[in-house]
Amino acid sequence: MADEISNRPSGNGPGKPDPTLDARVIDIAIRLGVLGLFAFFSLQLIAPFFVFLLWAVVLTAALCPAYAWLAGKLGGRKVLSAVLITLLCLAIVIGPVAVLIASLVETLHDWYLTLADGAFEPPVLPVWIADLPVIGSKIAAFWQEAGRNLEALIAKLGPKLVPAGGKVLSLLASLSGSVLFFIVSIVIAGCLFVPGPALAKGAKRFADRIIAPRGAEFVDLAGATIRNVSRGVIGVAIIQGLLTGILLIVFAVPFAGVLTFAALILCIVQIGPALVIVPTIIWAWTSWEFAPALLFTVLMVPVMLVDNVLRPILMSRGLDVPMLVILIGVLGGTIAYGLIGLFLGPVVLAVFYELVTAWVKAGEEE
Repeated sequence: MADEISNRPSGNGPGKPDPTLDARVIDIAIRLGVLGLFAFFSLQLIAPFFVFLLWAVVLTAALCPAYAWLAGKLGGRKVLSAVLITLLCLAIVIGPVAVLIASLVETLHDWYLTLADGAFEPPVLPVWIADLPVIGSKIAAFWQEAGRNLEALIAKLGPKLVPAGGKVLSLLASLSGSVLFFIVSIVIAGCLFVPGPALAKGAKRFADRIIAPRGAEFVDLAGATIRNVSRGVIGVAIIQGLLTGILLIVFAVPFAGVLTFAALILCIVQIGPALVIVPTIIWAWTSWEFAPALLFTVLMVPVMLVDNVLRPILMSRGLDVPMLVILIGVLGGTIAYGLIGLFLGPVVLAVFYELVTAWVKAGEEE
């Protein structure tokens, strides 16, 4: 009986034996090799556009609720809704953002030329600081001594700063190119609004094939995290930064671009723009007349506190990502990708943190 069973043909065909284990391994290796080769060349083709696509996906996920709301108000006209949101985003980038970046580029360029020529002069110390009791005279003496030594130091280091001009110009070019990056990403995001639901379903099916049965859950979690971080952190920071920069430029505050950039970073890392706005208000009261200083203060104080109102409105739920993760994302993204990474870094790292945390919790529950 056993001999009869062993002599029966296998399921591979009449009289054909089952393939050996080695043959199966070789067959799987060849398939994986061909698949990996196609994946490698596909990634090479996508690589130049990867950051654009990634930021476009972030924008699409963040603005999708606004797009759906506007489409409902327009009677289900999805294309018109996508066009209007795209035009609004382009107007913001081409308008205030471009002006602030141009101001920052101009400030950095002027600083470099001043340092290279050895013509830098420290600002005049306000009189009221020298009149402070106990420490006022010491601060004034230190400021004068530092000014004399600084002038000699700049004159000595000026010629050595010239070779660094290439790096400075490269930085200025990257800042200027950031506007073009945002424009291209916004246009791509505008094209993703209409097919967004179908793409989301495809992403869930793909995730289920990799990490079933929680793939769809992880995709939903990633989308929620992108919306929370991009709107509650990046969105509020951009609004505060834009308002701060516009007021600084309107009131002709020196170094408006640099101050705006510093305020934007402080807002993204959840510290707030007070470290920039408060000293600027103090400087305004010591340098301007009463009326413009009062008007500047009345306008800047609400800007400094507007995040306390906007963040609960723009965030659908509490953000569980620690501030350290956001800070590392800001610093790492800026170092890796420049100004673009300043916005993209915290979003990507926050999504990764949330997915890893959910994956660990899922394993503990099982």
